Amino acid sequence: MFRNADYIAHRREKDGEIQNLLDHLEEVSRKTGEFASKIGLKEQGELIGLLHDIGKASREFEQYIKSAVGLINPDEDDYVDAALKKGKVDHSTAGAQLIYRNLADKNPEGLLVAQVLSLCIASHHSGLLDCISPDGVDAYSKRMAKIEEKTHINEVIGKISDEAKAKITTLLQSKELLQNVVSRFKALRTPLDSQETLFFKYGLMLRFLYSCLIDADRLNTADFELPGAAKLRNHGNYADWPILINRLNEKLAAFEPEGINTVRQKISQACYDFSDKPKGLYQLTVPTGGGKTFASLRFALHHADKYKMDRIIYVLPYTTIIDQNADEIRKVLEEKDKKGKYLNRVVLEHHSNLMPDKETARQKVLSENWDAPVVLTTNVQVLEALFGSGTRGARRMHQLANAVIIFDEVQTLPVKCVQLFNTAITCLVNNCGSTVVLCTATQPLLDKIEPKSRALPVTAEQQMVPNARQLFNDLKRVEVYDKTKPGGWSNDEIKELAGQRVIESGSVLVVVNTKTSAHKIYEQCTQISNVETYHLSTYMCPSHRMAVLDQVKACLHDKKPIICVSTQLIEAGVDISFGSVIRFLAGLDSIVQVAGRCNRHNEKYPALGEVYIINPAEENIDAIEDIRIGKEKSERLLDEFKNNPEGFGNNILSPEAMEQYYKYYFYQRASEMNYPVTADSSVGRADNLFNLLSVNSLSVEEYKRIKNKNPAIPLRQAFMTAAKSFQAIESVARGIIVPYGEEGKNIINKLCSVQELEKQYKLIRQAQRYSVNVFPDVLKRLQEQAVHEVQKGSGILYLDERYYSDEFGLSEAPVKDMGFLGA
Repeated sequence: MFRNADYIAHRREKDGEIQNLLDHLEEVSRKTGEFASKIGLKEQGELIGLLHDIGKASREFEQYIKSAVGLINPDEDDYVDAALKKGKVDHSTAGAQLIYRNLADKNPEGLLVAQVLSLCIASHHSGLLDCISPDGVDAYSKRMAKIEEKTHINEVIGKISDEAKAKITTLLQSKELLQNVVSRFKALRTPLDSQETLFFKYGLMLRFLYSCLIDADRLNTADFELPGAAKLRNHGNYADWPILINRLNEKLAAFEPEGINTVRQKISQACYDFSDKPKGLYQLTVPTGGGKTFASLRFALHHADKYKMDRIIYVLPYTTIIDQNADEIRKVLEEKDKKGKYLNRVVLEHHSNLMPDKETARQKVLSENWDAPVVLTTNVQVLEALFGSGTRGARRMHQLANAVIIFDEVQTLPVKCVQLFNTAITCLVNNCGSTVVLCTATQPLLDKIEPKSRALPVTAEQQMVPNARQLFNDLKRVEVYDKTKPGGWSNDEIKELAGQRVIESGSVLVVVNTKTSAHKIYEQCTQISNVETYHLSTYMCPSHRMAVLDQVKACLHDKKPIICVSTQLIEAGVDISFGSVIRFLAGLDSIVQVAGRCNRHNEKYPALGEVYIINPAEENIDAIEDIRIGKEKSERLLDEFKNNPEGFGNNILSPEAMEQYYKYYFYQRASEMNYPVTADSSVGRADNLFNLLSVNSLSVEEYKRIKNKNPAIPLRQAFMTAAKSFQAIESVARGIIVPYGEEGKNIINKLCSVQELEKQYKLIRQAQRYSVNVFPDVLKRLQEQAVHEVQKGSGILYLDERYYSDEFGLSEAPVKDMGFLGA
């Protein structure tokens, strides 16, 4: 490609080996094209991959990198201080400008394609850039006009060989280059689309192509830096779906067709029968305890096989569910080695972000990109892939194409994200070849929101299981008792209720709304004699929570008197059954979910399990808006149920009650669903993310005020500004590796000492099960004395052993053998 073949892309830390720039560009081009082919943009992917780093052929970059790696001595004339130059030598604009110069002036379509392709290249180290920034600046055009002295575009073009120039020119002048992009963008339009919704989807397609480039670039760099880790990757080569289907069938055949299992088998069969349906958007509405994990897996495996899909992605709200679901799915689908250890070729768990937002070259090597046939991750991680800042989340977005994506417990979607989520799902289904299943006992009214252009199109034909109402009757295993009272229940009264219930039913689950409440109620319940008492919260790492759940299940199996106090993490997806449940008042969706942990397998037949709803006097949820508003709507519904139980089928857990609850809940929060931001956000004014990621009207108005004309560019989104604001949700939580058990301590010790990236790669994967997510304010306090980097500059954090309790997990104050001193 270049007249001189000695240009450097990267230098390996371990042995000083040089990666040739041409090799890097050609391999990234191939990989980007492969990823982008999933949406019919292979040639466009190949072009941006080929040009993304051509700026590294400039003399300025060559001096910088050769000085940095010792190929130019300090006493030579060309030597520069690499430390001062780091991050200041622009090598990403040249390729963007080359595309812009060749396409932008052709016609309006040429300008659109130029902007799409060049923006991917210009942004490949920073996260997608703003096109029009909130202060009214056309940042995209400003970048394309950056001077030669900074970008070295003409110098670099002069170094490209005649043969390579001819190849690039052919690509740039190809009619298909423009037509494919334009046709893909036209295909995004649906009859209901507003201009805002359509441009929002334009932005998603741009981000998809960007994702292909980022992942290809990171993978090629990682495989050069870490040849051993390259062997650990699947590289898209997975076990054939029929093999995995046979393994699941063996599991299903082992279920006894009696009692509640007969209903579960009907649900499973319905899901299997539905797998022949075309790719699309579907709903699986199944009561808690209906066996939806294996039923949805059965659908997903057969559907993926029929349509030759790349992967199955389970998207879950709480990491505890990942622990259990991953365990169950792993037992069915994974093979073991001779020592009885899983080979881990099928199921990938992705719990938390152990890497910092701004990654170093080494950290990028260790990042995760969902290269597995069955991925279990959280809704936070998927939302980060679609809308998050930087490059870490964005690189995973393309893996959502040609996939079966199951959103389990979809009702836990943050309200702020509803319009963003709905429009993204529509795009994934209609334009990226994916099938999406919304799975829950409590379907939120995502099809009923306003404006209609941002609602999900759901009809009766998209219901995977017919007659859900009958299923709720068939699977009724509990009676709900509204025990709320004026003034609420004191902690002493709650302890007394738990004590009474454990005597009468043998086992009690108490579910609260905050970690502080969990701590206090647990301590109260430990005072009850002759009862095993356990605590669960998200301050315990996944491995710790699984160990506690195993202990709880053992007590339940042996019929030992037991009380388990937990935050809401136990509500959904945990296969466990108590005789009684006490639930602090919250949203009806939470009450329905926790009822699924009571008499789950109908063990008390013909009697019913008992669920008590109480209003605690001492719990403060004022700052937790989702729970507070949900509680208020549940109070309203409980009053209506007392006055007219027949209107809800004499069951407060019925689909009719759930629909009425969501009408109240969504009506109050309708104005929040476009992800509003305030003046003190990174935007600097009141706005909303849907606007910023679509027509960006307020920024465009500011541009017009300054320039007295409309911006010339077709795409005007403020991608980077919106992405930085999006970090306001739970995704800002940072993963910390904790010293739970010998394995957790061992992982930390090894990470503190190993230098080889191959070993670090394995350890980071293992550390997912020994990590706890904390918010920035907690992290700041912990970093004063309790949290440290495993190695300087690694960005990987671990917790001092003194701050991790075997009872409560992470603490903000030192703990000894017992007790939790942090709130």
